[in-house]
Amino acid sequence: MPQMMPLNWLTLMFFFMLSFYLFNNFIFFNFMYSTKKNEIYKNKVSLNWKW
Repeated sequence: MPQMMPLNWLTLMFFFMLSFYLFNNFIFFNFMYSTKKNEIYKNKVSLNWKW
């Protein structure tokens, strides 16, 4: 709501950049997967060409 706090485009830009950065870091550090795990699953899957 604009009447609550007067903001210009620069403060909005910094606010959204900061929120985007924090949100991405939160997702990145909570869902970090090891690459060895993915390699094991990739090797087990054998794709049938008739599908």
